[in-house]
Amino acid sequence: MNKRQVKKFIQHIEEKMKGRIPVPIGKYSFFSVLAPLVEIKGELHVLYEVRSDNLTKQPGEVCFPGGSMEPGETPEECAVRETCEELGIHPDAIRVLGQLDTLYAYSNFTMYAFVGIIDGDKLARGIPNEDEVKEIFFVPLKEILEQEPYIYTMDVIPDIREDFPYEKVNFGDGYNWRKGRSEIPIYLYSDWVIWGLTGRITMNMVQILGTIKEEMEDETEPGTLPDGGNGQ
Repeated sequence: MNKRQVKKFIQHIEEKMKGRIPVPIGKYSFFSVLAPLVEIKGELHVLYEVRSDNLTKQPGEVCFPGGSMEPGETPEECAVRETCEELGIHPDAIRVLGQLDTLYAYSNFTMYAFVGIIDGDKLARGIPNEDEVKEIFFVPLKEILEQEPYIYTMDVIPDIREDFPYEKVNFGDGYNWRKGRSEIPIYLYSDWVIWGLTGRITMNMVQILGTIKEEMEDETEPGTLPDGGNGQ
């Protein structure tokens, strides 16, 4: 290309790149879950599901309601839709309170997470989808906030086959591949074990909600009730 063509090409690149939505490089999947809070007898509880034994992936494991995002769907829409499908409730039973932090997994997927309130009466009238959900159970939020999970730290090491063409990348003696680390929190409640991705999302929720709770308590002056009284 001559100088004029180069200039025109640059202009075309700039025009075409405006408004372009970037996508992940390579094969990638997106999921979204809801960490549901349910008020039971005046106390907040966290709702967990036990996955159906008939599922091919993670049967019988504890999880939050959620699943794979559909084309054109936002992470929040996905979390609400999947929760409704799994618990047999309508969207008006759910009030999303906010988004938790995003989990980027080493196995080529991203997990979005939200925290929300589910109306207890409407939940009681719902019929969980037995194809996906074996049972649901509730953990008092207070207990989750106070529990210190066991944390296992795992090394993530690339599995490079012997036939990698090191000579083509000018590393005939091999290459020092980058390694990663991943934390696996484990929470225990009654006979249930909350761990893996669900444990990581639970730990993130605990960190965020715990901080909010502490800030709320700090705003209440000693000797003063939240409604403005003095307790006398």
